[in-house]
Amino acid sequence: MKRRLEISELIFKIISYTLLTIFALACLYPFLYTISASISGRRAVDYSEIVLFPKDIQFDAFAAMFGNNMFWNAYTNTLFLTLYGTIWELFLSVLGAYALSKKRLLFRRGFNFFLVFTMWFSAGLVPQYLNYIATKKVFNSVGIMDDKWLVVIAMGMAAMNIILLRNSFEGVPSEIEEAAIVDGATEMQVLWKVYLPMSKSIIATVTLFFAISRWNGYFWARQMITNGNEHPLMVFIRLQLETYQDPDQMTGWDYPYSSDSMIYSLIICSIIPILVIYPFIQKYFAKGVNVGGVKE
Repeated sequence: MKRRLEISELIFKIISYTLLTIFALACLYPFLYTISASISGRRAVDYSEIVLFPKDIQFDAFAAMFGNNMFWNAYTNTLFLTLYGTIWELFLSVLGAYALSKKRLLFRRGFNFFLVFTMWFSAGLVPQYLNYIATKKVFNSVGIMDDKWLVVIAMGMAAMNIILLRNSFEGVPSEIEEAAIVDGATEMQVLWKVYLPMSKSIIATVTLFFAISRWNGYFWARQMITNGNEHPLMVFIRLQLETYQDPDQMTGWDYPYSSDSMIYSLIICSIIPILVIYPFIQKYFAKGVNVGGVKE
């Protein structure tokens, strides 16, 4: 028989659900407004007549954006950075976390301390910039002229994600590893056939973290990628925003859509891949963070 809620419990649930509903709507509203503004007419957008629903619906902003070769070039660059950047970061993080999870690792405490130390203190932007410049010179000296590889390779570490993976690996029963070693498995076979299959949740979680970080990467991509044809989508959106905010550049604007609609359409297209991928990984998300973030 289901227990009846007491008055205090009922009031608490009503308040909680009300606040959560308001918070969810507050998070959803900017996205809905962006969609409405991107397909509304020029006058409605320029005179802030959009509140929730679109007015004078048109798709000319999307058509103009899809017809821009620079947009597709930036999109391709972002896919490149996200795909290879995620693979590279995941490769380094898995190997590092596996090594740090082993008590037999020499100077294990020291390595773990320095890993956490990087989360507490940072060298600062200037030393980091000089380090990337030096790395770029090394890449150029060996024939790697594409600056996208600098963003992929030089930015392939994330201490927090390594810690999440390390904690998850430490939760794998040692008896399973010992049984695999007795059967003749090497270290790489133990990692590949034992640890990775038993850590799918946390791996899916950190993969999502890596992918979002690379997809949304802006600052260092703008600083280090000097060739405009290699700029990722976020840099492209920022440059377009600067162009549309310049009065000299907007002189003679005579289109049925607002310049803001162009920016909003770019924003929508930039978040669609994450919205498509996230539902497939979401089921692992809460479990992965819990497994990797809690150490018994």
